[in-house]
Amino acid sequence: MIYLDYNATTPIAPEVAAGIKKYIVEEFGNPSSAYALGQRAHTAIAQARQQVANLLGCQPQELVFLSCASEANNTVIKGVAHHLQARGNHLITTQIEHPAVLNPCLFLLEQGFDISFVPVDGRGQVDPDDIRRELTAKTVLISVMHANNETGAIQPLAEIGTLAREAGVWFHSDAAQSVGKIPTRMDELGVDFLTLAGHKFYAPKGIGALYVRTGCGFTPLIHGGGQEAGRRSGTENVIFDVALGLAAELAQDRLAQDQIHLKALRDRLHQRLQEFFPALVLNGPEQDRLPNTLNVSFPGLSGAEILAALPDLAASTGAACHGPEVKLSHVLAAMGISRAVGRGAVRFSVGRYTTETEIDQAAAMIGRCLQKLR
Repeated sequence: MIYLDYNATTPIAPEVAAGIKKYIVEEFGNPSSAYALGQRAHTAIAQARQQVANLLGCQPQELVFLSCASEANNTVIKGVAHHLQARGNHLITTQIEHPAVLNPCLFLLEQGFDISFVPVDGRGQVDPDDIRRELTAKTVLISVMHANNETGAIQPLAEIGTLAREAGVWFHSDAAQSVGKIPTRMDELGVDFLTLAGHKFYAPKGIGALYVRTGCGFTPLIHGGGQEAGRRSGTENVIFDVALGLAAELAQDRLAQDQIHLKALRDRLHQRLQEFFPALVLNGPEQDRLPNTLNVSFPGLSGAEILAALPDLAASTGAACHGPEVKLSHVLAAMGISRAVGRGAVRFSVGRYTTETEIDQAAAMIGRCLQKLR
């Protein structure tokens, strides 16, 4: 199988897998225990927190370890909404967010909160002025993803962060897709909260982190023993905390070379597909997108049918087809992409372990498939 779906999940890096072995077999202590076994676990988590902080350019005490990006997003959106409810009940987000942001917002909407869903342009990018126009005296949180999981479109977080600070509104970003692929330094992005997911940058599934700028707070989603400085209760997952730290350190060390590698492979695949299919349409911005993400449409064809005919290729579609009906993803729909074009959408996302040979093989496979389907 040729794996071109790194935005869905990544394999665990060999360095990460090797680094957590002793915490699976030998170092099983509870970090809250006073004896040596527990204190070694406590120290391991502290080191992991520092490694993630180094990647993000923040203080280790500003990080909360939890189970995944979905939990982090729910924690911020619900937690800030309830924490600041006496001040206001209005939140702002965009139409292209991941369901882990959209659905908590819809949940709050049912509870009587006011939610603004800001549109995006044809490239899938939000205009900060559209967010500015939605601000009211009751706005307590803005949530805008850093990079879109389907198109790779990078959002203007620094500009949004500036207007958020001017308005005295806290700012959250779901950076599950960007951490480890492009620079994600907290002061440069101007965020108060940031979500990351370990399995998007070569750590295991089941571990994530939430950056919380000093001075910001929220009502915890999970109450219990008061772990994570009272912000996320539950006995710490030492194994996966260590894995997240190792993956973060690896990402920091490799960021520059990985960016070059990913962009070269992405553009190589794009060029090959254009040779086979000149009418190919790029969904999303040409420049301001993740270096590994290529979302394209094959007009006149079905993306689902293309991938179904390629069982040895792993990629994702942008539309679900049920007979004559076509249901576009909410991202493509928000971009104003027509059903005719969106029906043929496929997202390819390359990764650290993708090779030029695999790209050429995948392109040839797709080329042969296109000839048959046409």
